Amino acid sequence: MQQILDDIAAEMAQEIDRGKVADYIPQLAHVDPNQFGIAVATPDGQLYSAGDADTLFSIQSISKVFTLTIGLGTLGNALWTHVGREPSGDPFNSIMMLEHESGRPRNPFINAGAIAVVDAIMMGHEPKETLAEILQFVHFIADDDSIRFDHKVAASEMAHKDRNASLAHFMKSFGRLKHEVDKVLGVYFHQCSIAMNCEQLARAGLFLVSNGVNQHTNARVISSQRSRRINSLMMMCGHYDGSGEFAYQVGLPGKSGVGGGILTIAPGKGSIAVWSPGLDHIGNSKLGLKALERLVEKTGWSVFSD
Repeated sequence: MQQILDDIAAEMAQEIDRGKVADYIPQLAHVDPNQFGIAVATPDGQLYSAGDADTLFSIQSISKVFTLTIGLGTLGNALWTHVGREPSGDPFNSIMMLEHESGRPRNPFINAGAIAVVDAIMMGHEPKETLAEILQFVHFIADDDSIRFDHKVAASEMAHKDRNASLAHFMKSFGRLKHEVDKVLGVYFHQCSIAMNCEQLARAGLFLVSNGVNQHTNARVISSQRSRRINSLMMMCGHYDGSGEFAYQVGLPGKSGVGGGILTIAPGKGSIAVWSPGLDHIGNSKLGLKALERLVEKTGWSVFSD
């Protein structure tokens, strides 16, 4: 595995077309696009990494996997009254589908859906309490108490919040949000600003590798049934309107973020985190997708393999 990752990192270092960093969040626009990291954590506690795997980056929408897990653990199937489970086929910040479906977001991984999940897990609490719960959960699944919010990124997102605020206000007009829009958005932007490196992120995904249990720490995070369902949603919806292409090219459940990270789950095999800040036209890491395609070719880890 170490040789595979070293080879992939060397190959990615030679790539010329690295995509474009997310410039609509000013704090992300300054990130050097010439970086690439990859890490694989296995259920038996092994960790392999290559490239810039110890460099912190903003996980952005990958955090939606974690808040969805919290939401299912707290509300159970009642969470699905707030958000749907269908692929959107639209960009991550689209408002069109909301209008057609009475303000109920298609799935938890588009921005509107993640905002609805945040509103649901707040349960009348103040933003600071909800943020403490989210960060505590990330510490628990990653087995790492050093993980923090990047407050500069959160402030940058709040200063350029208009598109997400419009989604939230639109949902609230249909009675879909119970809390004040600015409070919900404050939690949402901080959740997206969590800073992790590939090694930490790979460890954080381990509970989805083994039916809800992090075998390395022997901690059950969520039921096996909900773990399978989170993985299925990652496969169908984890890359917005590029989810079908990701399933075609990689064949694993995954969740991307506009910070350039992708968390990918090979059930029973390992948790994979890859990061390269340059994005494709959809908003997914350009080299991340290519690297994961190479990894699956070399390991046969696709869920569609024999």
